[in-house]
Amino acid sequence: MPLTAQNWIVDTAWLAEHLHAPGLIVLDGSWHLPTANRNPKTEYLAEHIPGAVFFDIDDLSDEKSPLPHMLPSSIKFSSRMKKMGIGDGMKVVVYDTHGLFSAARVWWTFRAMGHDDVAVLDGGLKKWKAEDRPLEDGVPMKRFERHYTPRQNTGLIRDMADIKEIVAHGGTQLVDARSAGRFEGREPEPRPGVRSGHIPGSRNVPSTAVLNPDGTIKSRDELMAIFAQAGIDPHAPVVTTCGSGVTASILSLALAFVGQTNAAVYDGSWTEWGADGGPPIETGPARPLAPA
Repeated sequence: MPLTAQNWIVDTAWLAEHLHAPGLIVLDGSWHLPTANRNPKTEYLAEHIPGAVFFDIDDLSDEKSPLPHMLPSSIKFSSRMKKMGIGDGMKVVVYDTHGLFSAARVWWTFRAMGHDDVAVLDGGLKKWKAEDRPLEDGVPMKRFERHYTPRQNTGLIRDMADIKEIVAHGGTQLVDARSAGRFEGREPEPRPGVRSGHIPGSRNVPSTAVLNPDGTIKSRDELMAIFAQAGIDPHAPVVTTCGSGVTASILSLALAFVGQTNAAVYDGSWTEWGADGGPPIETGPARPLAPA
């Protein structure tokens, strides 16, 4: 079956039916904000979907960067995938404990490495448990190592130089997944040394706006209306951003669901742009839309 945006989101019934299918691996990609005081690895060991392997977002990152969980090198990613038993041609399904949160970051990471056969479990562990589906604890059986070939898709990755170019010359939409309070500069940033506000010219679609209360993604029609109201055209180039590249990936997933399958993520996001002494910022609501 050819890959489409719809293949990047699977429901719990589908996963339950295919859980033991050859060539499929399930990953627990749970991650929590530092202020949550939660340990995702400990929670994974206490309960997870049978056979799931833990994907550590903070560990599987660029350890040389001062910014949090930046995309790792293709060499490091390939080495870790091989050891985790993930190989070329395998289908990856990733979930998290929130419903749909950090799993989207893992989805984007795989796509950025050229692995498009990756899907997010709609509603995550939260929905799986609500439906009383099976769980297991402890460390799963070690998987055989597989050959993994990364083919980095640079079209899905943006850095500060790219964003400066967009701010100066336009041509690409910027959409920020943080809350309206943080975007407008009315609320302080959770990380020290980071200013309040947003990248000049960007729009705001809080990541929570594209999700239902149970952690599932909203319908295509609802998503189209949400992006339209914010002034985002899903058919035109888009770069998503947030605090540190996690919730930006939720918007990229939502945009893929409505047809924009190449929405890039600004990996450094506001932690980099908003740092003290960084590039110019704006505060207040997004700029009014230009007349049609």
